[in-house]
Amino acid sequence: MEEYNIKSKVVGVDISNESTTYALVDIRGNILAEDSFNTQDYPVIEQFVSALSEKIVMLVEENGGYETIRSIGVSAPSASSVSGCIENAANLPWKGVVPLAVMLREQIGLAVGLSNDAHISALGEQAYGSAHGMRNFIIVSLGVGIGSCFFANGIEHQGHLGYAGEFGHSCVVDGGRQCGCGHLGCLEAYVGAKGIVRTAQELMNESDRDTLMRSLPKLSPRTIAECCDKGDEMAIEVFRRTGYMLGIGLANYASIVDPEAIILTGGISHAGKWLVDPTYESFESHVFGNLRGKVKLLTSKLNDRERDVLGASALAWSVPEYSLFK
Repeated sequence: MEEYNIKSKVVGVDISNESTTYALVDIRGNILAEDSFNTQDYPVIEQFVSALSEKIVMLVEENGGYETIRSIGVSAPSASSVSGCIENAANLPWKGVVPLAVMLREQIGLAVGLSNDAHISALGEQAYGSAHGMRNFIIVSLGVGIGSCFFANGIEHQGHLGYAGEFGHSCVVDGGRQCGCGHLGCLEAYVGAKGIVRTAQELMNESDRDTLMRSLPKLSPRTIAECCDKGDEMAIEVFRRTGYMLGIGLANYASIVDPEAIILTGGISHAGKWLVDPTYESFESHVFGNLRGKVKLLTSKLNDRERDVLGASALAWSVPEYSLFK
């Protein structure tokens, strides 16, 4: 009888607008080796895929070789697990439809699974984080973009084309701010990183009150939150307004899917109470009455990079095995 070689490792890849992290992960979820590089260094998608492929091959060869690798899982914004493509990503350097899964498979010769970054975050949270043991929950990723994923009865909902959960591109202000997707009034334009900075700039333009934000070399959600920690009232107001808008969006979401919990992930969630408190207050004011006081609002306890790499590795284990090297 021919002996079948059981593959004991996968590669998890997390692509964000700033950096791309890739890691070797074993069957128990241990990260055995990892590295990263600047996504923006490769504005041409063919160059990016070639660089990522070379780096993955190098990592694999340094840690046991191809014969131990089953597959590759990739997390990316605006990605569809149905088409295997990144489609019209608002915050990545590559525009249009990018058949990333096929491109990587052709260069590396292994099975490749691709999914939206918010969906990957949800897989990571379910397996290793705050959603462990839950069957009905929402994950919301707060960063440059705003994404989400929800599980119903323990099953991830991806939708017909794999784009379920584009929470950031739900309209909260008719005719409002311009969003990177081309529409007006999207939640992302108010709650994403650029939206928070714009709110801060608007507040400073509306008033000549003193604020530490005026002296910041660079405005960002992180630096604004640091001003909040120092008692800056205008900075606190920035997150109050942000939380108000986020709370409305989450209330609409929860009223439709009836979750046990909503888990906030991503860099903006690190603002902590400055964001969470006004968000929860707004949520409770706008959610369907029968859910009031019954939906937990949590922030992820996992390291963002680690969670998303592990989520991508969980995706890798679920794709049909394929290899040019059997």
